[in-house]
Amino acid sequence: METRVAILSIIVSDMDAVPKLNEYLHEAAPYIIGRMGIPYRRCGVSIISVAMDAPQDFISALSGRIGRLKGVSGKVVYSNVITPAEQGREVCIE
Repeated sequence: METRVAILSIIVSDMDAVPKLNEYLHEAAPYIIGRMGIPYRRCGVSIISVAMDAPQDFISALSGRIGRLKGVSGKVVYSNVITPAEQGREVCIE
């Protein structure tokens, strides 16, 4: 199965959602390249960026699950970088 490189951007305004959000991200750990979280205390939100290399269906499903959490919004930006399954994860093409 082909994988896509993508960025999942998340804004958390209800900190009660954080344990469930972390559970979802933990389940996605094999596909996560890196993650950066910034607490924006002045506005009472946390901003999280998650770089992923995963099947597009998986990324879309994860974004949907995250977006259904109360006080959490998420959007995905997909790159044109695709990793063909037959070549393994070391080779990326555009």
